[in-house]
Amino acid sequence: MIAIFKQKSPGIVAILLIFGLLLKLPLFLYSKTITATDIDGRLYQWLLSLLPLNNGSVTAVISFVLLYAQALMLNYLINQYRLIGRQTYLPGMAYILITSLVPEWNYLSSPLVANTFIVLMLIYLFSLYNSANARAQVYNIGLMAGINSYIFFPSSAFIICILLGLMILKPFRFNEIILFLLGCTTPYYFHVAYLFIVDRLSLMNFFPHITVSVPEIESSVYLAAGILLLTLPFLLGGYYVQTHLSKMLIQVRKNWSVLLLYLLLAFFIPFINSSQSFHTWILITVPFAAFHACAYFYPLKRWLPLAIFFITIGYVLYQQYVILTWR
Repeated sequence: MIAIFKQKSPGIVAILLIFGLLLKLPLFLYSKTITATDIDGRLYQWLLSLLPLNNGSVTAVISFVLLYAQALMLNYLINQYRLIGRQTYLPGMAYILITSLVPEWNYLSSPLVANTFIVLMLIYLFSLYNSANARAQVYNIGLMAGINSYIFFPSSAFIICILLGLMILKPFRFNEIILFLLGCTTPYYFHVAYLFIVDRLSLMNFFPHITVSVPEIESSVYLAAGILLLTLPFLLGGYYVQTHLSKMLIQVRKNWSVLLLYLLLAFFIPFINSSQSFHTWILITVPFAAFHACAYFYPLKRWLPLAIFFITIGYVLYQQYVILTWR
């Protein structure tokens, strides 16, 4: 299976789709109605209100499409900007596999939708290096960040990641920073205008509620096993990235630095407007999948990535088909 996804062939897209459907099958077998919560942004709540009340089947299809699209986008990001030495579909496979470790990551949520915009922002950010006139792209990245904050407000913390990324990947230009911030505030400008027109303009209606607290998550043996399967391949992939760093172009090194910065920020997001679910932790999956792909790609001994792959598959199948049945 690892050898299949190591190839760069158009047919692998279909294999990745089948692989995703097999792993995400419990999403359709155990579909559940999705309702808005206090941590969800206004735009996500509005989009959710457009769906029928018994929206289990509809949201299952939407969430799978988003997960599959994110896997392809991440795969494009890794291949297009040569973060791995060869064109491969391992990043997409790793993302599908990682998001199957926790059942909550399969269901539709505002962090899942926000994750799509974050990956898209990364693609635009990495493309700035070869862009002669990047002003329009910088503004568009800021606009996506602003819209994303109306889907899942804590994701606005990634504005810091984009700002630092602009300084890391390109020579510092003050006008580009201003354009980016202008793009971030554009949705807020239209929101203020709307509230003023309908005579509802107030700080409470305009600015979302923010709290910072430690998430209360029930610990279990299965959670510990999932964390272990998430962490060990990440450390192995980090080792191989560090080993091959001297052979990489300077731009590729900068891209890996931005991904590490992304990962650090993603760890702090669940502490903003925290909840007792694992939905908000899905934001860590993109950089983790990039490092997991390296753990599958670089080892010379074939048994190591195969062992990681089949142990992870076994855990996912046991958790999603056995544990969920007990529940």
